[in-house]
Amino acid sequence: MNAATADTVITLPAAAPAVKTGGRLDSIDVYRGIVMLLMMSEVLEVEDVAKAFPLSKFWTFINYQQSHVNWIGCSLHDLIQPGFTFLVGVALPFSLARRRTTGQRKRQMTLHVIWRSCVLIFLGVFLRSLDLPQTNWTFKDTLAQIGLGYTFLYLLAQRSVRVQWITLAAILAGYWLLFALYPLPGPHFDWAKAGTSPDQLLPGFAGHWSLNTNPAWAFDVWFLNLFPQQHPFLYADDGGYCTLSFIPTLGTMILGLIAGGVLRGGRAPLDKVRWLAIAGVVGLASGWFLGAAGICPVVKRIWTPSWVLFSGGWCFLILAGLYLVIDVWNRRAWIFPFKVVGMNSIAAYLISWLCVAFIINALLRHLGSHIFEIFGAVYQPVVLGFAVMLVEWLILFWLYRRKIFLRV
Repeated sequence: MNAATADTVITLPAAAPAVKTGGRLDSIDVYRGIVMLLMMSEVLEVEDVAKAFPLSKFWTFINYQQSHVNWIGCSLHDLIQPGFTFLVGVALPFSLARRRTTGQRKRQMTLHVIWRSCVLIFLGVFLRSLDLPQTNWTFKDTLAQIGLGYTFLYLLAQRSVRVQWITLAAILAGYWLLFALYPLPGPHFDWAKAGTSPDQLLPGFAGHWSLNTNPAWAFDVWFLNLFPQQHPFLYADDGGYCTLSFIPTLGTMILGLIAGGVLRGGRAPLDKVRWLAIAGVVGLASGWFLGAAGICPVVKRIWTPSWVLFSGGWCFLILAGLYLVIDVWNRRAWIFPFKVVGMNSIAAYLISWLCVAFIINALLRHLGSHIFEIFGAVYQPVVLGFAVMLVEWLILFWLYRRKIFLRV
């Protein structure tokens, strides 16, 4: 197929490109492209270079920003999943409006949303099962978390903004209460079985949000063992991620849904920027305050209510900035590389999961490892990583030129 033929659409995520009357909101595509490129940049292996220069403030800073914090706090890398999730909500009002203009009935849209939710859940399970001897029944993948909450998000999109705000408040308050009322570990708690230790228990009231001693962990010990597992599930061995995080993750999607409503609304463009910016500042300040006051720590790995507000604040501010620069000031000369990725985010997500090892092996086999040591052996992981990202981008560019977009 060439670029002159009709569009080829292979359906796959919730991150369908946002559409407005008369065109697209480029700021949404660009934001999504930035998020996906940050995710794809994991291949740079910056940690290896940082280890070679332990006294370098520059490499220490870069490594921190490209790594997840251990528990409390936030790095640039921690904002990838909230950004992707937030944009699902932002895109939904545009997607529903487009479907209504094509004459789709509510029943058709509802069935499609349920189908999309199921596909996202099982795609997340599939990706987490790669290179394993059997299906890894876990629901912590970003796609699975979105899928678990997406149908609820769609139902909320049919309601008023007031109902959306009330639902968000109920989710955050209820999830906070669930953790706050869950008992702290007693004297006979089996720390080793939970994969943690007493020194990882947060001090004071914040202890209710500690690693593998919280209700979300307890739920997974029960729930995940209902599925066939290679070994009985005792705790997540990658840092405390859990199934129930889809509930506050829905809160992040609701923030995006509200933001999307603002962008589609009748406000003047600068008023939209102002609204998003104020929402961002309020979100950042309230999330930080809840953590600093010891009411609810800001923890991405278990998606605490304060994390919803704090990370959501960043999402509002980033969207406000991009909307101002791209869609209001019309500064578009720089956006094309990001649009190529953002318009095909699911393809980018799958490529980063399925193709990286193949690309690395192909580059090393055909070009040799020495070519990636152009700046010295210590920088080889970063140079090779950039080469891999370039190949990934070229694949997405090929799809873009042929108008092939993966959606659900």
